[in-house]
Amino acid sequence: MTSFFDRALLAGTALALLANASAAFAQSEDDTATQDAPATEEAVPTANGATLLPRLDVGAGAEGTVGTNVIAITQDELEKKQPSDLQEVFSGEPGVAVGGAIPSTQKIFVNGVDETNLAVTVDGSRQNNKVFHHNGTYLLDPALLKAVTVQPGVAPADAGPAALGGSMGFETVDAVDLLEPGRNFGGFISGTFDTNSETYTTGISAYGMKDGFEFLGYLNYSNGGNFTAGNGQEMPGTGTDLLGGLGKLAYETEEGHRFEISHEQVRDDEMRPYRANFYFNRGLEPEIRRYELNRQNTVFTYDMVAPVDMWDPKIVLAYSRTQVETPFYDFRTGEIVAPAIGTTASFNGKVENKFAFDIGSVTAGVDFYNDKAHLNYDAVPPELTTERASNIGAYAQARLEPFDRTRISFGGRADHQWFTGVDGSDWTNAGVSGNISGEYDLLPDFLTVKAGAARVWGGVPLAENFIHRTTWTYGTGPEPVTSVNLTGGLEARFDGFTVEAGIFQTDIRNARFPSADPNRSYDLDSWGWEIGAGYDWGPGFVRAKYVNVYADVDGIPADTEVGRYLTTPVGEIIMLTAGYTFENHGVTIGADAEFGLANDRTLVRHPSDPGSPKVALPAYEVVNAFVEYTPPQMQNITLRAEARNIFDESYTSRASYGQDFDGVMPHLEPGRTFRFNARVRF
Repeated sequence: MTSFFDRALLAGTALALLANASAAFAQSEDDTATQDAPATEEAVPTANGATLLPRLDVGAGAEGTVGTNVIAITQDELEKKQPSDLQEVFSGEPGVAVGGAIPSTQKIFVNGVDETNLAVTVDGSRQNNKVFHHNGTYLLDPALLKAVTVQPGVAPADAGPAALGGSMGFETVDAVDLLEPGRNFGGFISGTFDTNSETYTTGISAYGMKDGFEFLGYLNYSNGGNFTAGNGQEMPGTGTDLLGGLGKLAYETEEGHRFEISHEQVRDDEMRPYRANFYFNRGLEPEIRRYELNRQNTVFTYDMVAPVDMWDPKIVLAYSRTQVETPFYDFRTGEIVAPAIGTTASFNGKVENKFAFDIGSVTAGVDFYNDKAHLNYDAVPPELTTERASNIGAYAQARLEPFDRTRISFGGRADHQWFTGVDGSDWTNAGVSGNISGEYDLLPDFLTVKAGAARVWGGVPLAENFIHRTTWTYGTGPEPVTSVNLTGGLEARFDGFTVEAGIFQTDIRNARFPSADPNRSYDLDSWGWEIGAGYDWGPGFVRAKYVNVYADVDGIPADTEVGRYLTTPVGEIIMLTAGYTFENHGVTIGADAEFGLANDRTLVRHPSDPGSPKVALPAYEVVNAFVEYTPPQMQNITLRAEARNIFDESYTSRASYGQDFDGVMPHLEPGRTFRFNARVRF
């Protein structure tokens, strides 16, 4: 096996050659060819002269705030990536670590903070997915996505309650995003084959718009076997049986009133390792057992597509639900004891209005949620447990340009929460949150400095379903969780070049921890820095990003055990990406590389850790590449070939559970894989 530095040099050289070769090819293209770069979003003036900043949905339909590092995965980027899971969605973004080798176990960590400590929404609907720590907290079919936006640390007040470590918003596709210019009806069929696991994926969609109505239907199905890791080992329980679907219906009046209802659903039903996210068994427990995971999200939205200065309303009513069903076995006899079904659900919504002024805008409104976590353990006698939490919040967020070269955002919210434990005890808590951020152009059109701060009150989060106990009593009650976030950075831009650097810190207090004690909590401190550089010359780009994340739990370096629902030992990650489109030929090529540097902070033992020996996290290097072809004379056909993990690296994603304990076998990631895709639009 070549050394890390050999592979780093090889990958860097390959990306540089890709950039140079594609740039040289651009020089030799026909002089009459169009080489315009894709249009970029710019500030849009309103009717009264107010300047509105470009909109980035960072959760609950909220706009990203200035002075912060907003990570935006656009529709164009998703089209280029063609991701099959969340790891591939966030490729090129080292600040977002995704652990888990299969979609049903993947967890997202933003600057080292678990996503359950973020305000996460899908099409504006709050997600309440803390079901089972062996499953992922969010099962998603990337084929249904239009955009993903993450605001680490300092989130706006209108992104929703409990944005302890920031916010994250997923947006699904609309009919207008898929329709060809000048068409009122369309559809597509796509097929993908993965050589490693022999997985087939088929997608079909139809969509259209007429007389103010819009509709979209989308189904995506994947089926395949276990994959093989880079060391040649087959990984049991990694097969694929995933069905995702999306339906949308909308109506827009001539006056600009828009009504939309959407329903998204994803189901994963396969044999998984007994503990789905790693390999470890006691006694006669079987190696694999069936996990059925279902997630659904239904959203009704009303807004105005042609708002006036002081009247830009929005109403959202939504219901989201995640359910995991799996059998439990007696480790002494190997017999099934009982099936268990864990369900989390959230009924939530908001009513708000955006007021536009000469120097910016203010968004104000009220929101609510009614969350439930329920476990049905069908033993003899059966065990039924439920925790509930309801919240009403009022908020306002200003986004202003008060002076030349200056942009600021500030806001606050007040929340009142009612919490009910499994023993029927009730607790009432209330708190306030505030944020402020801004940026200033030290050198106009060249150098910008930015910073932000937030203090967040998050109420009492629900405990994970599968650790519920019928014997729980809450004593004086669980403490509300709070956080403080700080961010800062510099960004320089010149003639297509971008250089950026930033620092971040998130301190979370009284975070509930999954254990036999319903009041058990830990304090999390996550901090670090990131740097990045890139060059974009229109049809091509090259980017490099580095992040270094530290995380302590109760003042002790975190590992994957104590980090459940809190953090993961990310350490240092480097990501390189490059791509180029030969516009006259319909060909796009691209490559990316990820380097995880060795991390020995995991050798420190936390008091709650099991007795297993600790191990340091080894370095790994992964390189991927793709080529995509759309025939110039047949623009409705797209063919794509990918080579993933080209060097057949045997490794575990830095955010995956169990790799820091000897005696526990974590999921290794897939070894060398070739993926072929064809898509036909009609």
